[in-house]
Amino acid sequence: MAHYLYVLQSVSLNLYDRRMRTSMDPYSQEQRELLQSLRQAAFESESEAPTGNFSTERRRSLCAKEFRKLGFTNNSNPAEDLRRAPPGLLALDNMLYFSKHTPNAYSRFVLENSSREDKHECPFARSSIQLTLILCEILHIGEPCSETAQAFYPMFFGQDHFFEELFCICIQLVNKTWKEMRATQEDFDKVLQVVREQITRTLSLKPTSLELFKTRVNALNYSEILKLRQTERLHQEETLAVPVLELRERLKPELLELIRQQRLLRLCEGTLFRKISSRRRQDKLWYCRLSPNHKVLHYGDVEEGVQSPPIESLTEKIPVADMKALLIGKECPHTKEKSSGKQNKDVLELAFSIVYDVEEYCLNFVAPTRYEFCLWTDGLNVLLGKEMTSERMQTDLDVLLSMELKLRLLDIENISIPDTPPPVPKPPSNLNFCYDFSHAEQ
Repeated sequence: MAHYLYVLQSVSLNLYDRRMRTSMDPYSQEQRELLQSLRQAAFESESEAPTGNFSTERRRSLCAKEFRKLGFTNNSNPAEDLRRAPPGLLALDNMLYFSKHTPNAYSRFVLENSSREDKHECPFARSSIQLTLILCEILHIGEPCSETAQAFYPMFFGQDHFFEELFCICIQLVNKTWKEMRATQEDFDKVLQVVREQITRTLSLKPTSLELFKTRVNALNYSEILKLRQTERLHQEETLAVPVLELRERLKPELLELIRQQRLLRLCEGTLFRKISSRRRQDKLWYCRLSPNHKVLHYGDVEEGVQSPPIESLTEKIPVADMKALLIGKECPHTKEKSSGKQNKDVLELAFSIVYDVEEYCLNFVAPTRYEFCLWTDGLNVLLGKEMTSERMQTDLDVLLSMELKLRLLDIENISIPDTPPPVPKPPSNLNFCYDFSHAEQ
């Protein structure tokens, strides 16, 4: 039954084969009119503007500009973009179907991208041509029926224009993924590669309707694809095998201690900070560093151009034993003062404070970079006897764990690791095979 449905599906899809293998004829008046209708559907208001007073050259220039906005590479003669077969005229059929049956989505796609910077716009025509080719490859359009294959998609049998409707969903997915990836023209192939993966993964779930396919493929966003790739890569490297996970947990304390020591060394080196007032950023600088014995924080004002002042020149001190707590972001007293929106946001991401002494004074910091913020907050948490919580700590730990695991597993490369230990054999029935050393002594 499954093979019969596969054959029926293949026969129906191969009706598109002829259009796929037919290239665009640049001299065909009918096909040129179809391209013009595609342009007019996107730029209806501009097309309605009176052009009677325009010269032929001026009208051509306007049309070329609009075809460029549509995403054609050859905007003076867009038919040239469709001469490659496959996908041939099938790509044009899909674009026309999309523009006629979902006009709002079509206009939104084109106008949204034509208003972006040139390098950030997602080219509709170029994307449509490549997407049509991808769909043909995934669905094996133009290939002979396999005698043994049983792969069929239940949702195929509930639509009169299955391929066109599938295209309408997927071309909008292209635009969505393009925005999620913050892509530029240079990332075009990378975006379409992700879209191919989104479509393939969703089809493998055998959705029963196009609506279900649409829901699932849109839920499978770019971040989810990255997570799936990471998980699969770990499986391929066998780093998710139970024994490897146990080894990973055993290595963590040692590597966390290594990170703690690195953070404390960074605090001993010290960092140059800028003073922040309630009005605006000032040019005054101050320096803070931890003593080599990790018992005192030294800080004080420094002149412009001084990179690493000696610890003796920093007159102010805070004993580590007097430190009570570490405040971050909105909890800090110096971030509660009103300032401009953008500056306040920048300060919030980099601000931290040390609460110290019985009177609970605060020493307020604004780190020069997010990297320094992570190092200092981790280091201060270590001094307070607390866990390191920055995103940088997790990144460093993952890198160190990955390197250490690979080194430990070098000797068993290309050997499959079992999930469970091998069974212990039964003890022998007797121990007569043991050598009796007492006879040797005599």
